[in-house]
Amino acid sequence: MQLSAPKRSSQHKLISILAIVGIGISIGSYLVLSAPRGNPAWQYRFQRPEVGTITKNIQREIAFHQGRIQQQPTAGLERAALAQSYLKMARATGESSWYLLAQQTAQQSLAQLSIDNHGATLVLAKVAVSKHEFPEALALLEKLPPQAESLSLLTTIHLALGNVTKARQTADILAQRMPTLNNFALKGLVAVAQGQDRAAINSFEAAISAEEPDEAGSSAWVRTLLGRLYYKRGQLQQAEELYRSALDILPKYSPALLNMAELAVRRWQSDPTRTADRQQAIELYDRFFLTDRQTPTTYDHVALRGLARVQRLQGNTAQANQTWERAVARLRSDLTGFGHRRELAQLLLERGQEGDRAEALALMQAELKIRQDPETWDTLATAYLQMGQLAAAQQAIQSALKSGIKDPGLFDRAAAIAQARGQSAQAQKYRESMGSIDPLFDAGARQALGLGVGLSGLN
Repeated sequence: MQLSAPKRSSQHKLISILAIVGIGISIGSYLVLSAPRGNPAWQYRFQRPEVGTITKNIQREIAFHQGRIQQQPTAGLERAALAQSYLKMARATGESSWYLLAQQTAQQSLAQLSIDNHGATLVLAKVAVSKHEFPEALALLEKLPPQAESLSLLTTIHLALGNVTKARQTADILAQRMPTLNNFALKGLVAVAQGQDRAAINSFEAAISAEEPDEAGSSAWVRTLLGRLYYKRGQLQQAEELYRSALDILPKYSPALLNMAELAVRRWQSDPTRTADRQQAIELYDRFFLTDRQTPTTYDHVALRGLARVQRLQGNTAQANQTWERAVARLRSDLTGFGHRRELAQLLLERGQEGDRAEALALMQAELKIRQDPETWDTLATAYLQMGQLAAAQQAIQSALKSGIKDPGLFDRAAAIAQARGQSAQAQKYRESMGSIDPLFDAGARQALGLGVGLSGLN
């Protein structure tokens, strides 16, 4: 079924968005989407920003607010605006230092103006989410009146806490009130968490249709999300096209770079003769580290993990261990600032040195107190499995699957746990479910697990 390019109308955008229909056909329980090469619905309709334009514009904002503060040192609202600009820079670059600067500036703003300073409070809530401090972020949002940005953040928090029903309610309200790229994308993320593929695709396509020329970062983000969903359904060509579309908008966009590398690793491991894919993965990781960022970023550990995986698969065990050490050290330095407990646990479980499993389990038991999404439960299940606590592992993986999410990696883990418990029939059922989600899931796909980013709601 051919998907036509969505129509645009400044007065009736919502009507045209909702008119996007016929996105795919279902074969069994596997959703095959009509996605011809160069799908016009995915094309970016605006002029691509010149390299560095976004950060230069934000830097001008920062300089403007800094100048105003020099003139009025006690201007609380001006400092809140500066904090918002710092947060913009954090999201544009991924650099951890900008998040911390935004947080400090928002706190200073509230110290100067504690009443009705909603801008500073919202910045603190957004930074808390970025630091994976979801209960704290929720408490901050309770101080704010209902508004689009707070509802948007609330949807993300509910997803992280495993409250998919509440996430759906807030996402639906947002999309109805304000049919914007961000709100449709959030609705798509909720649909992914519930295993509703068709609804997710509709929402992501609607998000692309709703994009505006001044939100290039969000345009790259939503294409990466849609590509990641195609990837998890084994539709690798479509995934690649969407990642390339995102990189066409922002050539240094980290999530798209990392997901392209994940795709290359999977193709290489599914067919070892595809040495070009192996080389592409290495080049993509090199490209990530050669970008002109000034400080460590929130994606560094993902790139280091992927590079270590490639080195190990090439037989360079010593080099892989060195890279894993860099990744572990990077995450340990972030524990107090950004709370990357889950990410550190995943690295430790993969590295598998003496003491790693016990530490990973302790990290995940702590993480569960603040985050209960499927990936958290899955990582906890993996830790229990490696520790030989099979009953606990089974309970954890069932919690990961309870929302209805269709992730082949989760079902692969569930099958491994059931097999370890001697439940062969149940393990086979999980494998059949995995195959219905991604018919191409194989050893190569398994080797690439954990190397991509996206579909978590955080961008």
